[in-house]
Amino acid sequence: MQIIRRLEALNEALGLYAQAGEAVALVPTMGALHAGHMALVDAARRRAPRVVVSIFVNPKQFGPNEDLARYPRREAADAQMLGEAGVDILWAPEVEEMYPAGFATNIGVAGVSDVLDGAHRPGHFDGVATVVTKLFGQVRPAVALFGEKDFQQLAVIRRLTTDLNLPVEIVGVPTQREDDGLALSSRNIYLDEGERARAVTLPRALGEAKRAIERGDDVATALSAAIATLTRAGFDPDYVTLVDAETLADPIRGQPARLLAAAKLGTTRLIDNIAVAFA
Repeated sequence: MQIIRRLEALNEALGLYAQAGEAVALVPTMGALHAGHMALVDAARRRAPRVVVSIFVNPKQFGPNEDLARYPRREAADAQMLGEAGVDILWAPEVEEMYPAGFATNIGVAGVSDVLDGAHRPGHFDGVATVVTKLFGQVRPAVALFGEKDFQQLAVIRRLTTDLNLPVEIVGVPTQREDDGLALSSRNIYLDEGERARAVTLPRALGEAKRAIERGDDVATALSAAIATLTRAGFDPDYVTLVDAETLADPIRGQPARLLAAAKLGTTRLIDNIAVAFA
């Protein structure tokens, strides 16, 4: 596996793939890799002869009081995992390579970016949209893979790709979970032992709400019950809500729906989501 940090070297390597007619699958990450990321890599290898994984802790998607400085960074261990998984290129640019002096462009995706995490983390999805657009321009992938755990991010990227006619197939990969149901996340490392034991309340509360909604119970009552469950477990919920799976607007009966939640446990903000049959 090549570890590349300069755009000139990346262009050279990708040019050889293009000459050979080999398509590229891209897996964008911020590092601190876990089994969820490796599921994306496995899916990428099934979709293209060449796989590029990016590791870039993107400062533009962190707010002023968020965890940019302490976000886990362990490139050596990540690189070993990727090499063993058959990845061709690890694209690991420095901030100055991604955002050189004079960089002045910001990409925003209205609608799907404005609600939920977009409302609680102003500017976050502008940072996501900007860096993903740059990565697509740099790597020129035929397909890019993203985890469904960050469901709103996936919706933003799909809208971005459609609106800008970007020639990239966007593939969502199902959320990978621990044995007790907690969604895998690089930020889980922040949880202490007691918080980790209580964190499983989040997927369990979503599961209870899903079952209530699918048996025809009042949606608002089901959501309120989930919020109460989280609060009793020591969470500080930002939201628990049911939305249309494509637009993230109010759900429409008979259309794919998604139950999304975000809540803080101690200093750690956890997110999760689950598909709901909203008949």
